[in-house]
Amino acid sequence: MVPPHKDNRENICPICLEPLKEPVSTDCRHHFCRGCLTQHVEKASGSGILRCPVCRKPCSEGVLGEDYICYRHQKRVHSFCEISKCLLCVDCLKAPEHQSHLEPTIENAISHYKERLNRRSRKLRKDLGDLQRLKAQKEERLQALQVDWRSHRLKAELKSQDQTKGQLQDHPQQQLDQQEDLPAEVAKILDLTEAATQFSVLVADVERRAKELDAGTLKDASDLLNRSAPKKLEGLLSHLLPTSPTFS
Repeated sequence: MVPPHKDNRENICPICLEPLKEPVSTDCRHHFCRGCLTQHVEKASGSGILRCPVCRKPCSEGVLGEDYICYRHQKRVHSFCEISKCLLCVDCLKAPEHQSHLEPTIENAISHYKERLNRRSRKLRKDLGDLQRLKAQKEERLQALQVDWRSHRLKAELKSQDQTKGQLQDHPQQQLDQQEDLPAEVAKILDLTEAATQFSVLVADVERRAKELDAGTLKDASDLLNRSAPKKLEGLLSHLLPTSPTFS
């Protein structure tokens, strides 16, 4: 495919009259939004001849890119199988494995998966915010424990000048408990930091996939939704918030 020119007129789709989105071009060097040209191809498929919407010159089946061509039958794909996670042409739909269920068109599948990805992004962002708030609370507690422990230690050192060895600490058990709490709090903070990092990566992946979704990445979108499903994240969060309904 020929890349779009930088001329302002070349940056406008002649179908929707908006700035080009995922630009593709025909052999006659007319440029369109991929989504707009996809809709044109779908409507023109019944005539048997695909033509440029501007000059009406014939176009090849591969005008939308390699992702829109069935490698097995060398025909344009127009459906997406949610079971096998693959793109289908008219010949693929005749196969027995695709006769028992409906296959959405690529356009409908993209719209459906974008909606699901956006919902998943909102859920993950909420969970990430809860993790970050809990981490901040744990850090405040750790800081308070450290300050309290240092205060007791300083008092003990000052009194050691006048006291015997058996009277060095006023509250030995309290100091011992605080010393034992410190490693546990640090471990919790590290676990929360790791979980928050993983959630941040998932959020970025989901939002990028939703923004860039096209026929060639529908399978990736399906895999990502499966990988970020709440049930898949239970193991990551159960030991951090075992009783919290937020992450159920």
